[in-house]
Amino acid sequence: MTSLLSRNLSVIIRPVQYRDLDGIDRLHQESFVAHTPKGSGVAIRQMQWLRRWYGLLKFLSWFPNPLKYHFCAYVAERGRLLLGMIKVSPFNRTRTTWRVERVVIERAVDRQGIGSQLLRHCFESVLEARTWILEVNINDTEALALYRRNGFQRLAEMTYWEIESDLLAELACSEPDLPNLLPVSNADAQLLYQLDTASMPPLVRQVFDRQTQDFKTSLLGGLTDAMRQWACKIEVVSGYVFEPQRKAAIGYFQITLDRKGQEPHVAMLTVHPAYTWLYPELLSQLARIAQDFPKQALHLASADYQPEGEEYLEQIGASRIEHTLIMSRSVWHKVRESKFVSLEGIQLPEMLQGLQPARKPIPGGMSWLQQRQQVCSDRPAQPNSSKETVAFPLHNCSVESARQSESSDAPQE
Repeated sequence: MTSLLSRNLSVIIRPVQYRDLDGIDRLHQESFVAHTPKGSGVAIRQMQWLRRWYGLLKFLSWFPNPLKYHFCAYVAERGRLLLGMIKVSPFNRTRTTWRVERVVIERAVDRQGIGSQLLRHCFESVLEARTWILEVNINDTEALALYRRNGFQRLAEMTYWEIESDLLAELACSEPDLPNLLPVSNADAQLLYQLDTASMPPLVRQVFDRQTQDFKTSLLGGLTDAMRQWACKIEVVSGYVFEPQRKAAIGYFQITLDRKGQEPHVAMLTVHPAYTWLYPELLSQLARIAQDFPKQALHLASADYQPEGEEYLEQIGASRIEHTLIMSRSVWHKVRESKFVSLEGIQLPEMLQGLQPARKPIPGGMSWLQQRQQVCSDRPAQPNSSKETVAFPLHNCSVESARQSESSDAPQE
């Protein structure tokens, strides 16, 4: 009887509340991502962190601050039964591109239908988003079908690599040739923006829509990052390689180090396409930085539009741990799916009443031209000894004035 009642009830989509955390934890454990090597421990850590800081995040979401959209999530429920959850966040500082971070749905329901309702609710709620992106495992066929059904298309592919601690020790033995390695500050935001623009294809660059301010850290954002590093026992080190002749940044790295020695280190590399020889040098630099911390593996991501990085990682013996697909949904789908407004419902005569003529026009000849000719013929000719024509706007008037001047000269002869 309860199942029949729940089927007849409509699905309600609302923001996440604290009482939903147990159901969300259950959905995460049953999801496809929880069974992948990369996402096995991510879901557990995120749920622990969410239970600890849920009250603070809920309070910060009420006014503008760097953490306002840190936990923007919605759930779908039917009769107090949690069916699914979606989590979204802005991808850039201007919030023109948003990212679907996670979609988890109950196994015993129509996953395509509930997932589509959650996605479309976000598309209609976040009005400032022009583009939506997401990252999905290439082997998760059910999720790929859901996203393609809702207008997402392939943008790029990502491969996640793992470098073992022993291999990191070998890479740290070689001295990296980086004479112009500099620390990152807000003054270098323009250089990093130019490097990010040059390192990706035009379509990816247009979808990401990053600006110079995306590479700057505000005062409040810096304090938030410092508190997060202190609470999570991590340390973030970043730097970039400067080319003095071109006055440009040609390489950038950022590594997140775990001081407790319980989680692998995570690094990110960005290399200019014309300076792919920097991959070995930057990896040696990362290995030397990781030497001062507990021995852990290093996780690194590489995109398909930089094949030289993947070739070098295969050459040194790094192992692939996950292959994902980045998909995007443009704003054209949102415009096409909006409610159709019929032109029959618009009363054009009432709207354009001020532009209608006061009375019905009477058809006739060129009355304006005839009046101008009559004015020209009635005008007295000026006495002049020379036979010159007066330049009038109309050709017929000039002919009449020439005839009048000739008739006035005849009696004088």
